[in-house]
Amino acid sequence: MAPDNAHKDIPGNPSTAKSSTSKLNDRSNGKPLRVLSEEDWQFWLHNGYVIVKNAVPKEQATRLAEFLWEFEEKNPNDTETWYAPPRAEMQMKELTNTGMVEIYNHQYLWDNRQTQRVYDAFTDIWGEDKLWVTIDRANLNFPIRPGFEYKGFIHWDYDPETKPQNVQGVLALANQDDEQMGGFQCVPELYRTYETWKVTQPADRNHFRPDVSRFDMVKVKMQAGDLLIFNSLLPHGIRPNNSGNKVRIAQYIAMMPAQPEDEALRQWRITSWRERQAPEGYAFPGDPRNWEKTKYPTAVLNALGRKLLGADPW
Repeated sequence: MAPDNAHKDIPGNPSTAKSSTSKLNDRSNGKPLRVLSEEDWQFWLHNGYVIVKNAVPKEQATRLAEFLWEFEEKNPNDTETWYAPPRAEMQMKELTNTGMVEIYNHQYLWDNRQTQRVYDAFTDIWGEDKLWVTIDRANLNFPIRPGFEYKGFIHWDYDPETKPQNVQGVLALANQDDEQMGGFQCVPELYRTYETWKVTQPADRNHFRPDVSRFDMVKVKMQAGDLLIFNSLLPHGIRPNNSGNKVRIAQYIAMMPAQPEDEALRQWRITSWRERQAPEGYAFPGDPRNWEKTKYPTAVLNALGRKLLGADPW
């Protein structure tokens, strides 16, 4: 478990802090954007999310997608292999049957994390270069069928009242061009109007699960290799997969300013990578087979990857 794990009872990823002491980029530093266009930037400010096209090469995305089928012991051409009881109990019950794949440190995940364009996109969002990447998992989201249902709940991973300075991200590993096939959904209007909305809500409201019944839901389409980055203040969730025969495949990737002063966390991150050790938290049950540790070698990191991990200083 990550030292001083602040994610025991909340959904967020415990491989980095809940919030950065740095502010998200306001462009006051005068640095030019590396990846985002000015149109992208305005969209990010207005909606709380942005899509970076072709963040990784499609063949790199496809390689990981194909590996996830193998890791999950499922056959993409045989729907009867898609449905099995979860290997480990999820404390966050809302995620049951949503297809979380408990793999965190395989070479193919790290290849995407240490891709220059992915890193450059996050430097645009933060306005600084010294970042750490989250050690997060992947997703194989299958069509709903009896006994394997879930609801497309909308939530925050961090209480918006705490004003977290944080972002999250998801990389499409296969095309997600059908709104019925699962994938990312969000409520930009609530992101924009949160301060006025909250005064209309009961005092005992759920700070992680807003009532979004009067809001329009945005169902985001993506292509393999596209990266979606979103502000942690944006209410979001996985939409139900009602496609009947299509699988949403994705990897979760985010970055935030490095915390070299937190030596315990830095050492935990290095151990997680080296020993293929999964994070532990409210939404992270791990793989009881322990396959990462027993079947696959430690990922080889390039110079950027070592800095994003914290193994080498910036």
